[in-house]
Order: sequence, then C-alpha cells, then structure tokens
Amino acid sequence: MTKTRIPFYDYLVGTTFILSLLSFAIFISCSKDTTSPEIDNNQLEYVTPEEVGYSSQQLNDAKQFAEQSGYAAVMALYDGKVFFNWGEITKNYKCHSIRKPFLSALYGIHVMQGNISLDATLAELGIDDIPPSLTIEEKQATVRDLLKSRSGVYHEAAAETQEMKELRPERGSHPPGTFFYYNNWDFNALGTIFEQETGTRIFEEFKRRIADPIGMEDFSVSNCYYQYEDSLSMHPAYSFRMSARDMARFGVLYQKNGNWKGTQIIPTDWINESTTTYSILDSTAGVGYGYMWYTIPDGSGFAQMIGASGFYHTGVGVHIVIVLPELKLVLVERYDTDGSWTDPGDAGMELGLMIINARISK
Repeated sequence: MTKTRIPFYDYLVGTTFILSLLSFAIFISCSKDTTSPEIDNNQLEYVTPEEVGYSSQQLNDAKQFAEQSGYAAVMALYDGKVFFNWGEITKNYKCHSIRKPFLSALYGIHVMQGNISLDATLAELGIDDIPPSLTIEEKQATVRDLLKSRSGVYHEAAAETQEMKELRPERGSHPPGTFFYYNNWDFNALGTIFEQETGTRIFEEFKRRIADPIGMEDFSVSNCYYQYEDSLSMHPAYSFRMSARDMARFGVLYQKNGNWKGTQIIPTDWINESTTTYSILDSTAGVGYGYMWYTIPDGSGFAQMIGASGFYHTGVGVHIVIVLPELKLVLVERYDTDGSWTDPGDAGMELGLMIINARISK
C-alpha cells in the first residue's frame, strides 16, 4: 500500500485548523496500515501429539527415557509440525559428522546450477595433499566418488577418530569408485573443492542459501569453524554447531523434497539422488550410504524394524537427524558433547523407536 502524503504546509499558508486535523488523522490511519507487522511464515508450528496421530502418554515415557539417558534435546515433527520437543532445543551443540549432509545440500544447489561437475576428477580440479602426495591413480577419483565415500584415497585426514585410523585401508589397495570406506579425507576434500569451484565459503553460503531461507533461529556463522591439522592433511574439516530446532528445520526441508513453504531451496532431483543407496554397509540391518547420507533402503532389516525407509546421519553416535518420508516424520536427538561426556550406548536407537512406536494408527 502506498503511503498517502498529506499537504501539512496548507496549514501554514492559511488552511483552516480543522482541515489540518482531518488531514493528520487520515495520515495516521494510512500509516498504521502500512506498518502493521507481517506474519513470520518461517515459524515452526506446534501441535498436540493426538492431532497428528501420536500418543501423549507414550511420548511422555520417551521424554523420561531421554532425560534418564542424558540427552540434552529431542524433537519430533510430523509433516513439518512439532508434536514432541524436550530439553534445550535452542542451544547450539556440536554437530560432528552431521556436517556432511549440510555440505551435501550445498552441493545439490551448485551442481544443479552448473557450478560443480560430479564427473570432474581430482586431477582436473588440481586437488592434491601434503606428502606423501596423491598418486596418479588416486587423482582419477571423481567428485561423485568422494560424495559416495568411495574415492580410494586413503591419505591421513583432519578430524579422524581412532576407529577411522584403524580401519583405513592401505594406500592404493582399492581403485577409485570400487570400495566404500567412511573416509574423512573424502568429506574434507569435498569442502576444499566446494569453495574452490563456487568461490564461496561453506558457512556463509549455508547461511545464505539454506539457514536464512528456512528461518533458522539460532544458527550463526561465528559458531562454526574449520579444524586444521596441517601435519596430516591440507584439507580442513568444517565443523558446524546447530540447535535442535534448526536441525529439525533442515530435516523437514528434506522431508518436503527440498521445498520450504512454496520455495524450492534444494532441487528435488538432488534430494532423490543424494539419498539413493550406493553402498550397503552391513548385511543384517541393510543400512546404506548415499551422498553423505546414511540410507534405510526399502526391505532392509532396519526399514522393517522401524516400519519405513528413509535416511539419516549421526554425529559420534549420539546426535542424529532422521528423515522418514513415508511417515512424514523427522526426528532430532542432541547430546551435549562439549567437554567430558558419557556415551549412552544404544539409548539413542531405543529413544527413536519409542517415538516412532508412539503412533496411534500404524
């Protein structure tokens, strides 16, 4: 609405006092119309569990279990609506390995815009590392191989756990694209490639392209940092901190096929491609891996146990975001891993199953 400009100077040149008061009243009325606050369309909607088919009593049991198990925050959303939340959902916790789906999402945006080629090799991109440098064969790995964690590059990497180091294959033992190994070298080098090819910085680009458009309330670039271990590798890890409610938004974005309230943030084709199973990690549960997402394939033991297929990622085994599109369900579990902490073991899995099984109609 265009604000009406009232000729206040009429009073100064002889217009009657009554006319000036009338004009002023009209001006105030128009001003109120144009300055009324807009509705924030990015606010999360909260509903009762029963409104979306879940049992409050069973979720209360889950809440007590979460507290007893040492969890810091838990959220569950049905079709983007919060029906269960507990703990400090606004606090920014370390994300650990959940950093990987965040970068995967950014890749999706820039791949579809033509800024990154998934078939480009490390040699073509000029990617190497500190001595012992990459071999000619290792440099034939493509961006797609790295996204699948199948590069065949078994160089030391920043932010590796002791288990990763112990399981890392020998250099040259597997050609690019032929073998899955959960490889921090791949994930870190993808960060270098992303910034090189797009001319942007990971955290700033995440804020601009994802966090701001979907209304993340607690995310801050200043809370994120690069973890350099120059004696091991020239490629740093990119460490995120994020609150439970902001991570829930990210999960909903994927549950909604990359669309946030009418705006396509991540291309739907990328959502599908990046959550496709390219490697099966174990024969029992049938958990797979896509492009920096763990997958729960149809018919797998895990899918049968929870009653749906989907995808997820964890951070040191205690942080998790899980998306089950068939159930329109997003679960987020956060643990305070700043300072010393005690691993709750399988409590996170049990907690997730308690929430999933709280459905009234199955």
